[in-house]
Amino acid sequence: MSDIPSYQTHFPLKNKLARLAWQVVYALLFRPCIPHFLNGWRIFLLRCFGAKIGKGSVVYAQSRIWAPWNLAIGHKTCIGPGAELYNPAPFTIGNNVTISQKSYLCGGSHDISRLNKPFLCAPITIDDHVWICAASFIKMGIHLHKGCIVGATSSVFKDVEEWTVVGGNPARYLKDRVLRQD
Repeated sequence: MSDIPSYQTHFPLKNKLARLAWQVVYALLFRPCIPHFLNGWRIFLLRCFGAKIGKGSVVYAQSRIWAPWNLAIGHKTCIGPGAELYNPAPFTIGNNVTISQKSYLCGGSHDISRLNKPFLCAPITIDDHVWICAASFIKMGIHLHKGCIVGATSSVFKDVEEWTVVGGNPARYLKDRVLRQD
C-alpha cells in the first residue's frame, strides 16, 4: 500500500454541505443526462464542484462520484457506466485510462481492529495507460502503475507494477503487458 490510511473521525460541516449540494446536482442535472453528447455538461458540473478533468475525457451519466473536489483526471480518460469512485481521499487518475463499467474504487473503510471502528481513508493513484476492466474492486491506498491492466472482476489489495496484467481475487500477477509495434 503506497499511502498509509488516515483516521477520519468526522467530516467537517463544510464537507457535508458540499456533498449534499453535489447529491442534489447529481440527481437533478448529472444523472439524467444520459446521451453521450452531453458529456461536456457532466464535465462542466464536475468542474463546478472542484474536479480537475483533462481534455477529451468521458464520464458516463451512470457513473457515481462521491466527492468531485477530491478528483483529478487526465486527458482522454474514461469513467465507464456504473463505475463508482468513493473518494473521501484524493483520487489521481492519469491520461488514457479506462475505468470500465461497474468497477468500484474504494478510498475509505473502517479499522476493524478497534471496537469503535474508526473511519479510515487513503488516496488512490492511477498512472497513465491503465485499464481497470469490468466489475473490478480497487482498495484504498493503492497505486496502479503505468500501463497495467486489472482483469475483469478482480480485487486489488496491493499496488500493481508497470506494464503488468493482474487478475483474480485477490489479484495476482498473470503476465507482462507487451505492446506490439503494429
